[in-house]
Amino acid sequence: MMIRLMKRALVAGFALIGFVSVLLLCIGLVMDFRSIDQTQGGYEPPYTDFTGQPIRWQALDTTATGMVHRGYVVDVLIDCRSGMMAFDVFGLEIPWRHFSERALVIHNPGDACKERGFSPRFK
Repeated sequence: MMIRLMKRALVAGFALIGFVSVLLLCIGLVMDFRSIDQTQGGYEPPYTDFTGQPIRWQALDTTATGMVHRGYVVDVLIDCRSGMMAFDVFGLEIPWRHFSERALVIHNPGDACKERGFSPRFK
């Protein structure tokens, strides 16, 4: 009887640990994706009618190829040569996309890359 009770307590404890871990992982992912681009609107040229704060490039770390936006779970890698962005999840690099025309106008990554000594080959 006592062994069954201990077994149930262990299973319940490990299930709770698993649930909390997955919940925290999901919360971290949501927080990471919401922190990347905090602007809204301005989806049509000339991309001037947006609200929110453009990316503060000074807050990003410099890497050998560009910059990195560090998150809780996901890091966003920015290649200052090509303008390619990638996700880094637990050491696995997943290519995402190039900067959009909107991102080039609103966030101005080209100037941020030049300020860090890179020669961007994107607009």
